[in-house]
Amino acid sequence: MALSSSPVKLPGLLYGYYERRLARALEHDKVPNHIGVMVDGNRRWARQFNAPTRQGHQAGADKILEFLGWCQELGIKVVTLYMLSTDNMGRSSEELDELMAIIAHTLDVLDADADISVHAMGAPELLPDYLAHRLSTLTARVPAQERIHVNLAIGYGGRREIVDAVSELLLEADAQGRTMAEVAGTLTVDDISRFLYTRGQPDPDLVIRTSGEQRLSGFLMWQSAYSEFYFCEALWPAFRKIDFLRALRDFAGRSRRFGT
Repeated sequence: MALSSSPVKLPGLLYGYYERRLARALEHDKVPNHIGVMVDGNRRWARQFNAPTRQGHQAGADKILEFLGWCQELGIKVVTLYMLSTDNMGRSSEELDELMAIIAHTLDVLDADADISVHAMGAPELLPDYLAHRLSTLTARVPAQERIHVNLAIGYGGRREIVDAVSELLLEADAQGRTMAEVAGTLTVDDISRFLYTRGQPDPDLVIRTSGEQRLSGFLMWQSAYSEFYFCEALWPAFRKIDFLRALRDFAGRSRRFGT
């Protein structure tokens, strides 16, 4: 009997087996409805290979599209992606120009999927006009059959979001002829929540941050009050489906108390 000369990729086979085993073990009713992801580590990933920063950002964008596919497979309904913070706007103009172009291309790819709805979070005035317009056009599109809702945090800052929400609340109160004392006397958590960028959406059940960093960096500061957090050592472009399934397994094993 002749033996095949093709080498057997044992690690790949083992990963595939482990991935399928993790997926089968997930209980559908314990999969989070809304996941927030801090897509961190693109630049460090590029440095590992002595590659230009642009290549790291492109690899990160490709991973976003792959990740959304995983989410759709698992029935996750809402995903919020932290793509560009207000602090990131201080990077070099060359890097920002390249990053904006990559983000714009990613929006084009998302637009090609008729089952994805997109909502923009952040300050559009901080973005180039072409990108702000592209975001506006994409968010106005209504899918015929929504399989997943994606919030894109671009030019986003958590503190700014809360300030914007309070400002909008006060402007509404002023238009209604209410005094500031009246507003203060009746103000509730729900009053502010209805002016957040994610108004009308459920708060995230799980927030994932890649690259080994263990901090929020202003991401969904209000909405994540009772979220579960999962920190992964993998840099975002190297984040595998196995890493994601491990995060979901960890989440399923937690007892959520919501402050009680």
